[in-house]
Amino acid sequence: MSSISASALQNLDESSRKDIMQFIEAEQSKSKVQMSIHNFTDMCFKKCNANKPITNGSLDSSEEACLTNCLNRFLDTNIKVVQALQGQQH
Repeated sequence: MSSISASALQNLDESSRKDIMQFIEAEQSKSKVQMSIHNFTDMCFKKCNANKPITNGSLDSSEEACLTNCLNRFLDTNIKVVQALQGQQH
C-alpha cells in the first residue's frame, strides 16, 4: 500500500475507504495465490523432470503422470487445510 498515502485515504468518505481497503486485500490475496501456484509449479516441474534436459515441447508419459500426481496431492492438501481452517472458525 506504499503508493497510497494515508492522507489520501483520510480525504475519502468511509464507504470509499472501505471499498479501497477491500480491493487492496483482494489484490494481495490474488498475488499470494499466484505466487503459491508459481512456487508449486516450479517444485513439481523440478521433482518430475529430475533435471533431464528438455529436448522437445511436450512431456513424456512418466513426467505427465508425475505432474498429475503432484497436482492432485497439492489440491488435496489445500482442500484439507481450508476445511480445517473453516472448522476452527465455527
